[in-house]
Amino acid sequence: MNDLIRRMDAVTEAMGDRPAVITDSVTISHQEFQETATMMASALQHLGIRKGDRVALYAANGMEFALLYIAVVRAGAILVPVNLLIKPREIAYILKDAGVKALLVQTSLRPRIQDILGDLEALSIVVEIEESPHPFQNLKPLLRLEGGWVKPPIDPDEDLVVILYTSGTTGFPKGAMLTHANLVANTDSVHVAMRWRQGIDRVLVVLPMFHAFAATVGLWTPLMNGCALIPIQGFDPEGMARAIDRHQATIFLGVPSLYSVLLRLRDDRVRLFQTLRFGIAGGAAMPVSVLRAFEEKFGIRVYEGDGPTECSPVTCVNPIDGVSKPGTVGLPVPGVEMRIVDEQGCLLKDGEVGEIAVRGANVMKGYWNQPEATAAVMMGDWLLTGDLGTRDAEGYFSIVDRKKDLIIVNGMNVYPRMLEDVLYTHPSILEAAVIGQPDSRHGEVPIAYIACHDGQSLSGQELREFCLNHLGRHQMPRRFVVLERLPRNGAGKILKRELRKEGEHDRGVSGL
Repeated sequence: MNDLIRRMDAVTEAMGDRPAVITDSVTISHQEFQETATMMASALQHLGIRKGDRVALYAANGMEFALLYIAVVRAGAILVPVNLLIKPREIAYILKDAGVKALLVQTSLRPRIQDILGDLEALSIVVEIEESPHPFQNLKPLLRLEGGWVKPPIDPDEDLVVILYTSGTTGFPKGAMLTHANLVANTDSVHVAMRWRQGIDRVLVVLPMFHAFAATVGLWTPLMNGCALIPIQGFDPEGMARAIDRHQATIFLGVPSLYSVLLRLRDDRVRLFQTLRFGIAGGAAMPVSVLRAFEEKFGIRVYEGDGPTECSPVTCVNPIDGVSKPGTVGLPVPGVEMRIVDEQGCLLKDGEVGEIAVRGANVMKGYWNQPEATAAVMMGDWLLTGDLGTRDAEGYFSIVDRKKDLIIVNGMNVYPRMLEDVLYTHPSILEAAVIGQPDSRHGEVPIAYIACHDGQSLSGQELREFCLNHLGRHQMPRRFVVLERLPRNGAGKILKRELRKEGEHDRGVSGL
């Protein structure tokens, strides 16, 4: 049973009375969730949605997002989630590129994109979702019994579930095509590797579910295992802490910046985290100093993992309740193979830096309408991730940096992540990012962007002296730029392309 619809139906039959989605206003069981999603799928079919049609979803985390996602899948259509933080121009590109036929949009978000809707020739259906505290009232346009649901025939290996557009670090984003077989394989891998307890675990999902990490681990994995998701909006540490306690969450998903934010909580809030079994960190490199500080303050293990959107996305994680190695992204999850290769695709020895390649049933079908881009990242059945990393003698993988972020100073490789890890050890630094800047004498030089904890500051001289104690001369940032906060995408990842624009236009605080 490797299509999502049949798998969800089997879970519902076995665990139908267990909670599926928990919010402050309502909790619904797996049985009620799937019945509601099926009714909505029927409504979408009645509106003219057919198998293979692309349906965009422009909404924030909540019960509504989860039900709409599953309804689109049960209708046989392909979901195109829209990042809430990107500009209308990029949204227009994505919707045109995907040939979106229908748009499901929250009422408050529609004004942002109203001007682009007229240019979308394929778009013929727009459904607005209200935003009252009552999810079923908000979903009323799709809760109509106008005809029976027609279960679509599914070819798990060929039929798409979702097109996830990458962040577009260079040029326009590309749409990674994930099939039923991809997501079934990856949720099975997550379930085994992270030791989910069927019908028991509850995962708090504050990361946006339009992102691959939150969608697979925070939405699909609980729905495929009879567990529950607790979707909340906003990166408010106090609100997250109260939600964990109120809804008895057992698993927490976060990017490194979220763990940093939670460290600001008063010590008396630690008790609100006592139901958590563990936290999962992904989406960006986790500074070892942040991981250790969080574990020490809250007494909760944090397991770092990784994986690109193109891999559904989870490829590896530190073993739950096993040997965890801070600074690594752990071992490949079951069903996934990983290796380190050179520019020619040849296998490298343990400890050597090369590109991480991945093989498994979780690897995408390809990029939507971009066969050349697909061919560029595939080497046989191995996907080249674009991450530079190493493998140690025990099989643990570490990510050194993104291949495109590598800085070459006087012919020597400088890895920004290494410099960032050093900067994060400074007690006054909240956020850090290092990028390369062209230099006529050295080829490239590192430039460091930092943000300090509230109420703290650092001078250029202090930063230089600190770095001189930890870095070689060729690794030393040539300039330090202090910002109030570093730019991030919806998943909490620092946007280095925005920092490069800062450098290009000589913006920011440069008096250091």
